[in-house]
Amino acid sequence: MRIVVAPASFKGSYPASAVALLMERAIHDVDPTIEVVSLPVSDGGEGFADCFLSRFGGVKVPVLALDPRGRSIQTHYARLPDDTAVVELALAAGLHLAGEDPDPSTATTHGVGTLILHAAEHGAREIIVGLGGSATNDAGCGLASALGVKFLDRDGVPFLPVGATLDKIASIDRSGLPESLSNMPIRIACDVTNPLSGPSGAARVFARQKGANDAMVEMLDNQLKSYAAFLNRQSKFDAEFPGAGAAGGSTVALRLFLNAEIERGIDTVLDMLGFDEAVRTASFVFTGEGRLDRQSLGGKAVSGIARRAHAHGVPCVAFAGRIEGLDKPDYPPGLTRAVALFDASMPLSEAIGATPKRLREAIALVLGH
Repeated sequence: MRIVVAPASFKGSYPASAVALLMERAIHDVDPTIEVVSLPVSDGGEGFADCFLSRFGGVKVPVLALDPRGRSIQTHYARLPDDTAVVELALAAGLHLAGEDPDPSTATTHGVGTLILHAAEHGAREIIVGLGGSATNDAGCGLASALGVKFLDRDGVPFLPVGATLDKIASIDRSGLPESLSNMPIRIACDVTNPLSGPSGAARVFARQKGANDAMVEMLDNQLKSYAAFLNRQSKFDAEFPGAGAAGGSTVALRLFLNAEIERGIDTVLDMLGFDEAVRTASFVFTGEGRLDRQSLGGKAVSGIARRAHAHGVPCVAFAGRIEGLDKPDYPPGLTRAVALFDASMPLSEAIGATPKRLREAIALVLGH
């Protein structure tokens, strides 16, 4: 028997690689002869770079960059053996870096641009940017500034736009973009299809979880609308494309200034990891994440994995710390079972400690032991 284990991270507790190892050990506790293929995954957010490093090897390239609050931090991107650079936005602009009082109106993606520029200037043959878990709402203007783009106000003075100041942009000077980026293939791994602004845009859907109150959400959405109108007037660029709302609008900058191509994050990862080949002769696919709900099944990791397993006729089982608001009719094709390790009443600190034991018991039950 072969089982492919392809979990995403259990956010705030276990990275995907650790969950995969726990799953592998639990399977071998049941039957040591079962062949386990470990493919920890990410849909573009937390653990995106690590899932490639764990599969292919490579190195973490250290870079000094700005965090979302403009503070200098040591971060990194992944350099794979084939010279692909994997940039995880969350490692420079992630919500976990914003501190206890995050503010998407002032947060910047500048550090992400620093990572991209470093990779381009140090021999990368292509760059894959994973979006997810951002603290920002600056439409990627910080990212672009780090690449050499100048944003000028009405007096012709350069400034660093953030979520609250997008309407101050009067002109854009792209002449500082380096030659190293001019023909660089750049792929965006993104699980979001939201437009930039409006009822389903970046601010109204995501800004509250980044620290915004209702008044700030309204302001941020108006700022994004203003910027979209400016780009349409100045460059005939439509900033309201599907996916423009990802990572506070970062896809806008990546497409506008770097001609980046958007791909569904989980599909990018599964293709690169060789998931289809691994699952073809498998008896099961085990996946999972910290919390499973309707949003989890909206094109993210679990949904994408189940869909790909279904194409090969292989049943997929998802294990989650908690399952909220889901019934079996909500499951995507291929997801045959979803198992909650804990109920909502258990404190997170206790659940984290009990996860290895509960996961081992749950997998034994699924395998009939």
